[in-house]
Amino acid sequence: MNHGVMGWLLIGLVAGVLGKLIMPGRDPGGFVVTILLGIAGALLAGYVATILNIGVEGWIRQYGAAILGSVALLAIYRIIMRVRGR
Repeated sequence: MNHGVMGWLLIGLVAGVLGKLIMPGRDPGGFVVTILLGIAGALLAGYVATILNIGVEGWIRQYGAAILGSVALLAIYRIIMRVRGR
C-alpha cells in the first residue's frame, strides 16, 4: 500500500489533528500551523522510513509513523518558539 507523497499528505492531515489532541495547549501558530506540522511530520516520517529501509506498509504503521513525526515536529516547534520568545 504505497501511495507516495500524496498518500503521506493525506495521512499528515489526520496526523496533524491527532498530534494536536495528543499534545494539547496553545501553539503560537494555532490549529492551521499544527495541521501543517502534521503534514510535514508525515512526509518526514515517510522519507526517514524510506532512507532507513524501514517498512511502513499497512495503514496502521503509516498512521503511527505519521503521528510520531507530527508529535516530534510539534514538540520541536514549541521548543523553538519558547526559546525565541525569551
